[in-house]
Amino acid sequence: MARIESDPCRDLVEEADRDRGLSLAFAAQDRRADLAALYAFNVEVARVRDQISQPLPGEIRLQWWRDVIAQAGARDEMPGGGEAGHPVASRLVDVIARHRLPVAAFDRMLEARIFDLYDDPMPSRQHFEAYAGETASTLIMLAATILSPRDADTIADAAGHAGVAQTTAGVLRLLPIHRARRKVFLPADILAAAGCSSEDLITGEGEASTRAVAAMVAFGRDHAEKARGHFAGVPKPVRAAFLPALLATPYLDRIERSGAEVLRHPPDVSAPRKAFLYWRSMRG
Repeated sequence: MARIESDPCRDLVEEADRDRGLSLAFAAQDRRADLAALYAFNVEVARVRDQISQPLPGEIRLQWWRDVIAQAGARDEMPGGGEAGHPVASRLVDVIARHRLPVAAFDRMLEARIFDLYDDPMPSRQHFEAYAGETASTLIMLAATILSPRDADTIADAAGHAGVAQTTAGVLRLLPIHRARRKVFLPADILAAAGCSSEDLITGEGEASTRAVAAMVAFGRDHAEKARGHFAGVPKPVRAAFLPALLATPYLDRIERSGAEVLRHPPDVSAPRKAFLYWRSMRG
């Protein structure tokens, strides 16, 4: 059934983050709008790099979000604050206050996103896991808190591995964009083990790049398998928070089959296939 009123947060998510946009239909109906606001915030901060030509304006934008979120805990004392006029920020402040979401989690997420703005290499797989933990895994935990705060306390391990698997698939699918920017998200130690330098990956040197992609796929699969092991124990009220991350495995399957082609054309999963996987995961 079509929505009678447009929701700018949901519209943004459905346009810019189709995996999470599709997952909203599988969440409890009275939580969908609040999840959409959280996911719209993630869209906004994830695309800061796309909107700047130098890092400093990006840092200023991330700091603006920090200031807006800090107001959530003092909303009664500071009505009509810096979020006024920004539909995503206004809704996010409401959601944070209503669900008592931890402001510190948003602060860590925004701090991690500073890495996106610079061309520094990802030093190691441990750094990558930490980055994924503060971004994708934290987003799962926040979404679960919106869905069922009592159950959210039980899913930290599942969210941790799911977030790393999701981020791994994501950076591999974004390789064409990152290579054009000379930005390398693949950890330096994984590249070294594959005999591939950052420059090899950026230029698309065939054999070395293919080995690096294969090594990263194996890294992602390890976390995806661990996430699946934990998912069996995830309470049903919060399962919708995990659905986008569960697409990591089918994405990694397609990336593995595409080989070096992933450097130029990222593989996708069809919307009907995603919907089926979501439905099956919610039923399990």
